[in-house]
Amino acid sequence: MKLQTWRSTCACASVVALTGLAAWGADWPQFLGPQRNAVSVETGLARSWPAAGPKLLWSAPLGAGFAGPAVSAGQVFILDRPDDTKDVLRCYGLVDGKELWSLAYDAPGTFSIPGSRTTPTLTDKAAYIVGPLGHFHRVDRTTHEARWKKHLLDDFGGKLPNWGVSQSPVLYQDLVIVAPQSPTVGVAAFKGDTGELAWKSPELGPLSYCSPTLARLGDVDQVVLVSAKGTVSGIAAADGRLLWQYKGWSCNIPIASPVLIGDGRVFISGEYGAGSVMLRIAVADGVFSAQEVFKTQECMSQIHQALLYQGHLYANSNGNKARDGFVCLGLDGKVTWRTGNEPNFERGSLLLADGMIFTVNGQDGTLAIFEASPTQFKLLASAPVLQGKQAWAPLALVDGKLLVRDQKELKCFDVRAAAAP
Repeated sequence: MKLQTWRSTCACASVVALTGLAAWGADWPQFLGPQRNAVSVETGLARSWPAAGPKLLWSAPLGAGFAGPAVSAGQVFILDRPDDTKDVLRCYGLVDGKELWSLAYDAPGTFSIPGSRTTPTLTDKAAYIVGPLGHFHRVDRTTHEARWKKHLLDDFGGKLPNWGVSQSPVLYQDLVIVAPQSPTVGVAAFKGDTGELAWKSPELGPLSYCSPTLARLGDVDQVVLVSAKGTVSGIAAADGRLLWQYKGWSCNIPIASPVLIGDGRVFISGEYGAGSVMLRIAVADGVFSAQEVFKTQECMSQIHQALLYQGHLYANSNGNKARDGFVCLGLDGKVTWRTGNEPNFERGSLLLADGMIFTVNGQDGTLAIFEASPTQFKLLASAPVLQGKQAWAPLALVDGKLLVRDQKELKCFDVRAAAAP
């Protein structure tokens, strides 16, 4: 199978990210959506809700976890881990939430804070999944069986990190790219159809909780990866060559994905005292380098990447210690506003659509929307929709249907303007 390609456009500059996503318009076929940046192109969404929140279309029970949903062709895929013995890929109908099929595989083992971790990556024919113990499968969407199986730890000599393996594969041309981050291999690319190893990069640092990110920098398609301890690397997507590294930012436990700004710039944020850094990736005479644009302690996003919108960054700057609430930054690193504790929203996820930011309070399950405006924080609507703590999973938005989850269930809400009172 020859995987198709697409181009993503960032504000202020065009960033080419060649992947294998099939073109299903407004679908959400991978971690953080079509362009892997938590931004939706949908419009016509409600800017207010009843007190009880947007209309609930359906819900489905899940085991504990943080895995986000992926959606394509009217089907919702999510990786579940109902106990410490197995992982389960579940497929639901987007319209009614009916479970269409599931695939379970043995995965006995434990790690800190149990449950699923990562979002499936979809094409029209396959779902690529990475389980929290390192199992890496291509699952056929027609037969509902695993076409091939790999293991990110066993195959490359890696060690299970404290909170499990937490990364979603990314597609490039006919390749599926993952990051074993073992003592010998940093990033590895497999042929999507057969599972044959196509290339592997040099060692890049210990296994982090970041997913690999595709970018076009200096006219070269690259995989940008943040390793544990904070090393940032650029790897040629075609053959795995190491192009550049930056070691001036220190974060022991990187989780949030890099944000592609355009004009060679990459924004990275973390907690544990790390703060944020803006890099500019330059190339001269074929040699790449990472130049530091600014550093700041004004933004410390522990789990979720910042959102880029009209020349500003919006970040949930919360973590184990940080309690900044939501922060708006200019591309020069200067803060234009922050919410602090009024409101805070703990470490919940965020998604940009129709000029609004959707977010979940990770502590109590409140869903909210606010304006994506650099001048002030303006809350538009909020309502309690989930039950408990650690509601940190990524959101998904398809055809006016917002998918959210907590530690017990997946819910689908109608957030279209026609659904408003």
